Parts: sequence; structure tokens; C-alpha cells
Amino acid sequence: MKIPFFKKKEKRENTAASYWLVSDEAYKTLCTKGYTSLDKNPEIMTACRKIASLIGATTIYLMANTEDGDKRIVNELSRAIDINPMPTMTRPVWMESIVMNMLLYGKGNSIVVPHTYNGLLQSLEPISASRVSFLPVNYREYKVLIDGQAKDPANLLHFVFNPDPLYLWKGQGVHVSLKDVAYSLKQAAATERAYMSSEYKPSIIVKVDALTEEFSSPAGRQKLIDSYLKPSRTGEPWLIPAEQFAVEQVKPLTLADLAINDTVTMDKRAVAAIMGVPAWCLGVGEYKRDEWNAFIQGTIMTIAKSIAAEMTKKLIINPAWYLQFNVWSLIDYDLQTVSNVLLAGSDRGFVCGDEWRDRMH
Repeated sequence: MKIPFFKKKEKRENTAASYWLVSDEAYKTLCTKGYTSLDKNPEIMTACRKIASLIGATTIYLMANTEDGDKRIVNELSRAIDINPMPTMTRPVWMESIVMNMLLYGKGNSIVVPHTYNGLLQSLEPISASRVSFLPVNYREYKVLIDGQAKDPANLLHFVFNPDPLYLWKGQGVHVSLKDVAYSLKQAAATERAYMSSEYKPSIIVKVDALTEEFSSPAGRQKLIDSYLKPSRTGEPWLIPAEQFAVEQVKPLTLADLAINDTVTMDKRAVAAIMGVPAWCLGVGEYKRDEWNAFIQGTIMTIAKSIAAEMTKKLIINPAWYLQFNVWSLIDYDLQTVSNVLLAGSDRGFVCGDEWRDRMH
């Protein structure tokens, strides 16, 4: 005799759940899986490229502290840094690669190897982030591994963005902050593609008597469409038998009904806030001069000063010399305002007429 086995019923919490019944193809399209790197996200890539291109477009000055104030120095060192830092790159491309490693590819870290000959600077080689790793010795000392070979960071340029809370010498970038936003944008894009490519969005439904002989086969249904629903000329009305056909107009579901646009707008604003760029750079909102100038004086100025400080520390021997970016050239000034400022300076002898004419051209 078999004794029935009764499994004790487990107590379940009262939780709410939603279920969707979709095909395998729809599930793969709508339910995105896995990790996607931030450089594959158009919004994040656009924000980083905006910052990198602006810093790459600014001139790097070699300055000297003198008794008469700070003056710009033009010599072979300034030319090597600002004009020809790398033989195979222009200076804007060279600087953009450094900033992109800082913000995106290197997760807050960008390594540049200086090459010298007889004590003279020959080139500054940016290293791809995929070739670089870091080996902590302790909380304040570390080694940089380039292609597996350990290098002393004192002999390298190590640009850091958003320092790590444990190893303060190491950057951590913005990957943690942007991870959830990037996934949300990816899901929204997948949903939009699935919706736009769906074939189940007819704007008109025609009811047909299924007992007719023509409706029993695909060829017969196509014959009915060609006979009644396709006019000979564009704009002509349809003439159909009232007993066999009934036409109804259907309003298809739009992306606005799904609130996709609102979600994407919020996510784009979140990316802009985290990266410190104006929202209009990502296609949200309109251009505002004050917002642009705050972006230059905030985000761009901060990153440019950190790069200049590292280069001054590692490349400049003379204690009276230093490097700085001409970030002020990126400020959006009104022409009338600039003219008034220069004219006021000329009255006090600070600006000459040639400088005024040069800025007005």
C-alpha cells in the first residue's frame, strides 16, 4: 500500500506581479539582457565627445611668473606640447584621445608616456585604455602596467577623473552613476525599434463575409483587395458591396501613448546632469548662453586645469613656469560686450587699437 505524500504548503508573501505573453522574437527584442559598455550608448558618447572636442580645441599656453605678471612663453617646449605633441597625431586629436580615456574608455584614468632624447621632450604618447591596468602596492603607492610591464607612475602622465574612494590616486569615472541610465536608454531604444518595425499596426480594418468563396484563399483575398480597396486613381472613393464589407478606422497606439518620449527625455537630462553638459547638447531643450558659459567655466575648466596641473608637475622643470589651457576662448561673448570691454581697457592703456581690431575681425 502506497502512503500518499503531502508537501507542506509554503507561506508566500502577498506580492504584486505583472506578466506579459510574447513570442520568443518579441522577448529578445523588448527584454534587453547583459551589460552594454557606455561607449555604445549614443547619449553618453555624445556628452563625452562634446567635452573632449572642446578641450582639444583650446590652445595650451606655456606661462611664466614674472615680476611684471604672468607672461606667455613661446619656445620649442611650448611648440612640442601645443603643436606637435605626437608625430602621428594633430594636437586636437591627441588631446581628445586623452580626455576620452579619462571620461569613458579608461574609467577615469588616462595614461600618457613621455619620450625624451638627451633630456629633450620628443613626444607624448597616449596609451589605449585596453593596454593599461593598475597594480596597487598600498593605499598611496601603485604601479602602472602597460602591456603587462610595470612602470613607475612618476615617469608617466596619469590623468585622473573622479577619484576612487579607496585608492585616491586612481580614477573611477562615471560608470557607476550612468549604468542604470544607460540601461534605461537602451531599453527605450529597443522598445521604439520593436514598435516601429511591427507589422500589426493597420490604420483600417475591413470586415468581410468569411463564407464567400473569394475569402477562403490568400489569392482570393488579394483579388478582393485589388478589386474594391485599390482605386484606379489616387483620391477616388472606395465602392464596396454593403452586404459583404464593413470598413472601420483604427487609431494605432503611438509612442506618446507609451510615454517613451517622456522617459527618454528624463534619461537624457540625467546623463547631461551627471556629465555636466548642457541638456541641449543631447537634443533636449534649447540653447542658452548663460548655461553654455556655466558649462565652460565649470566642467571644461575643471578638467582642463587637472590636465594642466599633471603636465606641469611632470614635464616642467623651471619652478616659475606652468601650463594652462585658454579655456576663455570658448566663452560665448556678445560682440557688443567684447567691444565695450576692450574700449574701456584702451582708455586706461591696457589694450591697444590692434588688439581691439584683432578681436573684432
